[in-house]
Amino acid sequence: MTDATPEPVRPRSVADLRALRGRELGPTAWLRVTQEQIDAFAGATDDHQWIHVDPERAAESPLGTTIAHGLLTLSLGPTLVAQLIAFDGFAHSLNYGYDKVRFPAPVPVGSRVRMRATITAVDEVPGGCQVTTAQTIEREGGDKPVCVAASIGRFVEAEGGADA
Repeated sequence: MTDATPEPVRPRSVADLRALRGRELGPTAWLRVTQEQIDAFAGATDDHQWIHVDPERAAESPLGTTIAHGLLTLSLGPTLVAQLIAFDGFAHSLNYGYDKVRFPAPVPVGSRVRMRATITAVDEVPGGCQVTTAQTIEREGGDKPVCVAASIGRFVEAEGGADA
């Protein structure tokens, strides 16, 4: 469940990506994290630690409820970043990985999260470019981000795309 989705920016070339460097994109609409998502993630990853999947036991913990897995929070990145930037003008794109990833605060079940992102680097690589994006996921009402990551993507321009 999300609020209204912002219109993503649509770069069509490496030059367009470079022009976005340093500009904050976002925030996205809020996305609610449910126990059903947490349970499904636990099933997919075989990570059934009680703080994630046992509401009764978690209620007795200092957090008072279950929390999302940190990696579940990180995995929301692609759906959130798609609200901010669309790479449909490129012939090919792929997730190349992440550099530094941190989870400064928990995501209690029922929380709403959103993302802000900033392209921090656009570097030439054989066959295209590599884009590093600083992603910050925040929780509604939280005083610290719940996830901070440097996402790395690889992009190949479509035929006729301008490169600067």
